[in-house]
Amino acid sequence: MPSPPLVLLHGVGLDAGMWEPVAALLEDDFAVSAPDLPGHGTGRPAPDGITLADLAGAVAGSMRPGSHVVGFSLGALVAQHLARHRPDLVATLTSVSSVCRRTEDERAAVLARLDLAATDFPASVAAALRRWYAGTGTDPAMVRRTETTLLANDVRSYLACYRVFATADAEIAPELPRIEVPALAVTGELDPGSTPEMTYRLAEAIPDCRAVVVPGARHMLPVERPRELVACLTTFIGERVHV
Repeated sequence: MPSPPLVLLHGVGLDAGMWEPVAALLEDDFAVSAPDLPGHGTGRPAPDGITLADLAGAVAGSMRPGSHVVGFSLGALVAQHLARHRPDLVATLTSVSSVCRRTEDERAAVLARLDLAATDFPASVAAALRRWYAGTGTDPAMVRRTETTLLANDVRSYLACYRVFATADAEIAPELPRIEVPALAVTGELDPGSTPEMTYRLAEAIPDCRAVVVPGARHMLPVERPRELVACLTTFIGERVHV
């Protein structure tokens, strides 16, 4: 029997390499793919005005029907769009470190980070690394790799995608109750941006969604806690679709 397809979607400014620790743990049981979003990795730069639908459409063309879709941060918003508008492609939806229905204060905070990226990109990268990794004990080599990936971005393309990340939770919010596939929302207990409160909001908004908060973890679960994330993911998929 062929392995079921599993698609991993990365966060803004990152690339498919962020998924390597997770992919290595899943490849014996799934046909794993990790496509680069437009404007990231090997993809062409993202144009000004790119939308969540554009990002989702770029991914959909390479997906097999019945895929288990796992999205991280921006990738989670893309995955939610796919689950809502292309359910033929999505067997289950997992949103990792996802924002959801930001409050006014949360919206102001992310827009301030967008402004910093536009005016002082290296400073915004340094701030992101502190937000994501401070106190986690993550392998310094992995932190340096994240830094190198972020700094290698085409800044204009990065800003176009970050703008989607900063605003598209409001766009997808009215569609979340219409998602019909089984869903999982997972984040770190100490994540300062994609907070546990947001994960609970997501689980409340999607009709068939379970929330999991990983104790002591921050934002970069696929790098910081890959084994715990994979355990959550495989338990969820195994229970829901008997893989």
